[in-house]
Amino acid sequence: MSNLFVIGFDGPHQAEELCLKVHELQDKYVIDLRDMVVAVKNEKGNVKLDYKQNLLTANSPVFPGFCGSLTALIFLNATTGAAGSELAALGITEHFMKELAGLLIPGGSALFALTGLPSPDRESVLQELTGFGGKILSTSLSHSDEARLQAALQAAKS
Repeated sequence: MSNLFVIGFDGPHQAEELCLKVHELQDKYVIDLRDMVVAVKNEKGNVKLDYKQNLLTANSPVFPGFCGSLTALIFLNATTGAAGSELAALGITEHFMKELAGLLIPGGSALFALTGLPSPDRESVLQELTGFGGKILSTSLSHSDEARLQAALQAAKS
């Protein structure tokens, strides 16, 4: 089962900083990262997408480049055609995409991450993500797991 995370930040560099930490966790085999994109919205409202290396395997039930495709659809409003219907089949509606696009403020950034199997060491993941800040804009986690992740992001680093 895959989990989609969208974490928004008020500043332009914070999503990239979290991205680097998530890559570090992937390199340590702490999380099963499949795909990741950083979106930065400038003061004029233009969005730049930084597509990270596609980490999906050929056997993945989610098409390759999922985060990049989803992020591009959200910010470029290209929600028609085959891609739109595939996303709708996954429960990602046009309303959902427009809502996320509206949540990213000018001068802000967001990290879109798709993970695979849940980490066997969730406490370690939460500890590593402590203090990055940000707000969970969307996730497919349970409400209790989402609350724990949000609390870790908001907690002060020790």
